[in-house]
Amino acid sequence: MSTLTDPRSVVIRYVEAVRDGDADVIHDSFAEDATWHYPGSLPVSKVWQGRDAIIHDFLGGMGPAFVPGTLEIALVGTVAEGDRVVAEWTSKATTAHGDRYDNRCLGVFTVRDGRITSVVEYADTHHVARTLFPDDANSRPAGGA
Repeated sequence: MSTLTDPRSVVIRYVEAVRDGDADVIHDSFAEDATWHYPGSLPVSKVWQGRDAIIHDFLGGMGPAFVPGTLEIALVGTVAEGDRVVAEWTSKATTAHGDRYDNRCLGVFTVRDGRITSVVEYADTHHVARTLFPDDANSRPAGGA
C-alpha cells in the first residue's frame, strides 16, 4: 500500500499538518463529503458535515479561542486496522481567557482512497468547557465542572 494512501500515514500526515499549520495538507487530507463528530454539550458539539465546514467552521472556528502562536499539538500514537485509525494527541495552548488549555484527545478516523472520510473525536469536555467556553452556561456539564 502506498504511503500516500495508507490510512495510518494519512492520519499522521494530517495531525502533523495541524501541528505545523500547513493549510494545504489539512485541506487535502479530507474527502469533500467528510464528517467530524465532536460529542458533548459544547457549542462545537455536533456532527460537522463536509470538508469546508470541518476546516473553516470547526477547526478554524477554534482558532480565536487560543492566543496566537501558543497552540502545541503532539501526536502520542496511532493504532490502525483496515481503513480505521485511532490517533491520540495532546493539545496545549494559552486560551483567549488567559487559562492554560492542556488536553489529551483521541480521534477515530476512517480513511478511504487516501482521504479522511470521517472522524469521531473524544476529549475531556469538562476541561474544554472550563477553559474555552467559561461564559457559556450551555457548555457546563450537569453538576458543574
